[in-house]
Amino acid sequence: MNLKKCLPVIIGGLLLNTGVFAKVVMPGVFSDNMVLQQKTMARVWGKADAGKIVTVTSSWNNKTYTTVADADGNWKLKVKTPSYGGPYKVTITDGSDPVVLNNVLIGEVWICSGQSNMEMPVAGWGQVNNYKEEIANANYPQIRLLQVSQANSLIPQTEAKIANNGWMVCSPQTIGEFSSVAYFFAREINKQANIPIGVVSTNWGGTMIEAWSDENTLTGNPIFSQQIKQQQETAKTESQQTFAQKLEAWNQQATAADWGYTNNNAFNPDTTGWRTMVLPQFFEKSVLGDFDGVVWFRKKITIPAAWAGQDVKVNLGKIDDNDITWINGEKIGATEGYLQSRNYTIPGSKVKAGEPVITVRVFDSGGGGGLYGVDDMQLISASGEKISLAGNWDYKVGFNMKSLPPVPVANNPNRLAVLYNAMINPLTPMAIRGAIWYQGEANTGRPAQYKDLFEGMIKGWRSIWNEGDFPFYFVQLANWQKRDTEPVRSGWAELREAQTQTLELPNTGMAVAIDLGEADNIHPKNKQEVGRRLALVALDKTYHKSQPYSGPMYKSQKIDGDKIELSFNFTDGGLKTQGGDNMQGFAIAGEDMKFHWATAVIKGNKVIVSSPDVKSPIAVRYAWANNPVSTLYNGVGLPASPFRTDNWEGK
Repeated sequence: MNLKKCLPVIIGGLLLNTGVFAKVVMPGVFSDNMVLQQKTMARVWGKADAGKIVTVTSSWNNKTYTTVADADGNWKLKVKTPSYGGPYKVTITDGSDPVVLNNVLIGEVWICSGQSNMEMPVAGWGQVNNYKEEIANANYPQIRLLQVSQANSLIPQTEAKIANNGWMVCSPQTIGEFSSVAYFFAREINKQANIPIGVVSTNWGGTMIEAWSDENTLTGNPIFSQQIKQQQETAKTESQQTFAQKLEAWNQQATAADWGYTNNNAFNPDTTGWRTMVLPQFFEKSVLGDFDGVVWFRKKITIPAAWAGQDVKVNLGKIDDNDITWINGEKIGATEGYLQSRNYTIPGSKVKAGEPVITVRVFDSGGGGGLYGVDDMQLISASGEKISLAGNWDYKVGFNMKSLPPVPVANNPNRLAVLYNAMINPLTPMAIRGAIWYQGEANTGRPAQYKDLFEGMIKGWRSIWNEGDFPFYFVQLANWQKRDTEPVRSGWAELREAQTQTLELPNTGMAVAIDLGEADNIHPKNKQEVGRRLALVALDKTYHKSQPYSGPMYKSQKIDGDKIELSFNFTDGGLKTQGGDNMQGFAIAGEDMKFHWATAVIKGNKVIVSSPDVKSPIAVRYAWANNPVSTLYNGVGLPASPFRTDNWEGK
């Protein structure tokens, strides 16, 4: 007898056995406390011995459904579910020990996906507004929570890694580490519709939409078709060299290519060839433009005599992505990660009166890049005195990433389709009501691509789920970063526009969050309102509660001499100004395409916009910035979505 044939193995989190199953084996999405989608033919699937007859029996109608496991031991069937209710029991057996799922509810199942603002937990690293009170009051037994563990794969998986042994009942003990947007969305629907809600949280911070799209969709996209084919070929032929070895080899190549390290150039007192940049700001907003690679910065500062011999703090704000920082050529710190504030200390033994030089090496692997934090850039003495570091810095490029091979990555979640493969595809057999989505920050460097990518992803999910055009509701990006004093081009505004354009797809909806952001926090704390606004869309469009769910949406413009008259949809209760009597956030331009801040006046359900600087206006923009002023609302307190009436590229 070959004993190996009877040994169990773990594949993708699913316990398999190359010999005999003791009983049927269910994927992690099936457990006690789960929610099955109401009034549908819900799929049930798992593993058993080849040829075994598998039966599924539910307590809501005591009906038994039967199928046969195929040659690989896979089986699946559909179970008819009633209108919402429960709790019920579901029994699955192949004639051996049965698997019994207890405390099962019939209700509505929603997929909740995206990057860190969807991932952001109620407590934990998120700590939403009043999080302690929210946790204490999270007693909603009709809300059930399923957390998909983060994973990625170059090939589509059939089994997702599930945290917490499956579904959890919403309670103060379970809600703290769960998606706050998913929870507040479910809570609002449960309160108003009184239907059990199952929310499936599947998200990963800092990830691009391409990673959440399926391979077929990306293959049909001319921008990514060749790349995804190359990725699959690379996966087949990849050498056995370890990631650490690959990264070390790349780092050696990058160091050799870095102008600043060559002959210690970055620390040479001679600044010939260096240029000047005002900090803080992203690379992409500077003369560097769309740049990835290394930039060296240096600044001469003055240390007062009174500070000598005492520790001095060096705060540089946030840097995208990684930095190393020196004072007079001596390293004082290094940090990786674009969300981390840089707070270093010069030990008192090194602090002398005079004019030392701060040198910062910034490495950006993609996206914005640079010293961008709105936190104060400053030196702080032991007694609390401060010297600003914002303003002019000398800079010089170390190397451009285009001159080097791609950076090797280990388990990189931003490869094409890898999050879809591992964290969405295994869920697609589930019967669901719809999906909610909060993502886009990672794509703001390439907003022109986003509409096609977003629409493609939605269509791809719907096609593979094969449940028609199920509801897909999403959050428009919130405001963030330092507020601009003049109208400027904005990648964030352009991406919000791409999100708005996605509403052209059937059965979609958008929650505007342009007033919920925080200038210095890309993860704003008011997730209660984000979840509520998403729920308003669902309550009207999916649950037919016939209530307002959108703020004003731009409809059309009419030029009238030196003024432009704007018309809007969704003006429920009339147009209103919020945050003061003055309407702000509007800009107007003529044929020169130069925008000026405008005066805006509400007249009925229209807004009249003008500026003495623009005698013959032809275009208007509203809330068109990374962190705009937004003052236009409707009578039910929902904000207007940012918009522009022009289509000028690069302006």
